[in-house]
Amino acid sequence: MPDKNHFIRDSVHGNVQISKFEMDIMDKAEFQRLRRIKQLGLIYLIYPGANHTRFEHSIGTMHLSSKLANHLELSKEDIELVRISAMLHDIGHGPFSHVSEGVLSFPHEKLTEYVIKNTSMKDKLSEKFKINDIIDIVNGKGKFGPIVSGELDVDRMDYLMRDSHYTGVSYGVIDIERIISNIKLQKELVLDIKGVQAAEATLVSRYFMYPSVYQHHTTRIANEMFRRILKIAIDDEIIFEKDIYKYDDSDLTSIFRNNKGYIKNIISRIDNRDLFKRVHTTQLNIFKNPEQFYSITKEEVRKIEEEIANDFNIDKEFIILNIAEYPNFDEMKTQVYSGEKLYHLNEISSIVKALSKARFNMPDISLFVPKEEKIKFERFKLENYIDLPEKSENEFNTIHYDQIKLI
Repeated sequence: MPDKNHFIRDSVHGNVQISKFEMDIMDKAEFQRLRRIKQLGLIYLIYPGANHTRFEHSIGTMHLSSKLANHLELSKEDIELVRISAMLHDIGHGPFSHVSEGVLSFPHEKLTEYVIKNTSMKDKLSEKFKINDIIDIVNGKGKFGPIVSGELDVDRMDYLMRDSHYTGVSYGVIDIERIISNIKLQKELVLDIKGVQAAEATLVSRYFMYPSVYQHHTTRIANEMFRRILKIAIDDEIIFEKDIYKYDDSDLTSIFRNNKGYIKNIISRIDNRDLFKRVHTTQLNIFKNPEQFYSITKEEVRKIEEEIANDFNIDKEFIILNIAEYPNFDEMKTQVYSGEKLYHLNEISSIVKALSKARFNMPDISLFVPKEEKIKFERFKLENYIDLPEKSENEFNTIHYDQIKLI
């Protein structure tokens, strides 16, 4: 167990106990950088309190991994391994977290692996652990991988609680204790039938957090505007993709502010919250097969944007057509132990089964332009540019709320 005389006071979990070894790893420059990486990227433009960082989240994830590992009665050595892996699981995140990841040609887990293997952190970690054991857990592999990166993992538990706390959106309140106390370790992690209600509540929380926070329409346009200039900066070798793990939020913002032309224009708009406005939205759940929209490639989207730009006499760089992120809820596949049999959560829960269908109530495809161009698009029709799928015959298969009037 960690030394009893080392604590960090966390705003979500209270006193988080850490060992001297973990403290030494935290004090490395690679980990301290996470203090300067916002957990929710640009969501602070919508929810002013959302200024929490990857540093806090990493500590919280470590804390919850320890609680789960202790519940599973792992050995002291295995608990230490799980804790350090949970602490380092996001160390490769680029500036503004998932915002920058949307541009990169590799996921942040690859950068996490690189940082652990190729920086000064490696020597310290090697004093106590096998580096590949840590990397496997970060990537969800092996017996302990699902604790940190699985269907119902401690990473997801912490960010739901933390994001809810800092945004002030109450949907992320979940019963951590109930979930942890009903997880068993067999060949992999499984949930006892007694924990199903808590797992259902977690999925419902995520379901509502998506349209309210993660995929709020203002979140999406702020993210996409930033990604456009990051892509240009990488393509023009203003910054190098392979070095993204070295930058923090301020580094990238400063580089963009000191640039010119389109990059400077867009970062100035983000700085002053002069974001593009939504001039059209089509809910995906009005179609029989909304999944079809996710087969549209980035190249096809850009071509559509160019066609719209030409028709409405506007610079193509100031047209953004955005499809909301695919509502992929991996928790639905969580294995549940009932008697002598294992079931997937969506097989035994009518609530989860309903959420599997209802998740397409959230996503939409929206067109964004600068507010000064908004008047041109009063008669815009998406079907003039995309062959839309067949519509559903169910007249009630429509979204039950509209956020157009929200921030």
